[in-house]
Amino acid sequence: MNILVTGNNGYIGSRLTQLLLEADYGVVGLDTNYYQDCEFDQFQNPRIRQISKDIRAVSKEDLANIDAVIHLAALSNDPLGAFNPRLTDDVNYLATVKLADLAKEAGVRRFLYASSCSLYGVAGEEAVSEDSPMAPVTEYAISKVKSEEALTKKADDSFSPVFLRASTAYGISPMLRCDLVVNNLTGWAYTSGKIKIMSDGSPWRPTVHVEDLGRAYIACLEAPIEAIHNETFNVGQNKENYRIKDMAELVKKVVPGCEVEYTYEHGSDSRTYKVSFDKISTRLKGFFKPEWDIEKGVRQLYEAYKAHGLTEEEFTGKKYIRLNQLQVLVNNKTIDENLFWRG
Repeated sequence: MNILVTGNNGYIGSRLTQLLLEADYGVVGLDTNYYQDCEFDQFQNPRIRQISKDIRAVSKEDLANIDAVIHLAALSNDPLGAFNPRLTDDVNYLATVKLADLAKEAGVRRFLYASSCSLYGVAGEEAVSEDSPMAPVTEYAISKVKSEEALTKKADDSFSPVFLRASTAYGISPMLRCDLVVNNLTGWAYTSGKIKIMSDGSPWRPTVHVEDLGRAYIACLEAPIEAIHNETFNVGQNKENYRIKDMAELVKKVVPGCEVEYTYEHGSDSRTYKVSFDKISTRLKGFFKPEWDIEKGVRQLYEAYKAHGLTEEEFTGKKYIRLNQLQVLVNNKTIDENLFWRG
């Protein structure tokens, strides 16, 4: 089976591509490569065909001989979404609809869409399910809601979209991100000895290791089509819902000699939600087999940061913070105001 992975050189995509290759899938990658100089580990995937192209410029030819699409490419978090709301809509929503139309026209049946649990917004103490109301509070989350609504209408006997609402990812990937909460807290602990929490630490977040997220996509490739056709899955485990302050305590347990510091820069974060993962654990039982939890993931991060010799300057710079890198490319006029490469 040949899989087109958009955003294959990103945080999730680079690790997912490795997992797909290990499972003997054929992989075609499509990425605009904003973060090509931001590797944490040098990696090469010589067994894939790479298309270097903006997702907004995708064509039907890019989908030739493709059996399934895993669509990850996006402006990938809330700060990036706020960077330019119009571009967030262009990249995350309009380009998604275009890609789905082209995939359907090309005869691609399985279309796995990278959605997000952030679209639940402010959900309180009760765990939300796939049937709970969506209450997006950021441009990024709004783009995910709009994309889901558009794609679900395209489902028919020849086209099966699947919506994977990811929890906040953590863990080591060749294209590391340190703007994700567990990776960030562990980075502060290792580089400064202080686990910096910008809010009061009370918000709930669902979490998932980047490898387990990759396993969820593979599960949706392997499961019978009737099990996943036009279905939505929250991706994670019930035990992996944590308050941010509890994540910090787990980091403190793993990283020696560190302490928790509350800066309160962001006040009380309004985004708080616990998520139920009952559906994925039952509907995809036997296919989705998560292997990680936060404590194990923090140990992985700590050992990797230590082996790499991560410094505070590197940790807080452009390399592992997506918004910082994008701003450098814009300021240097490497990409234009619409985020297209110049020249």
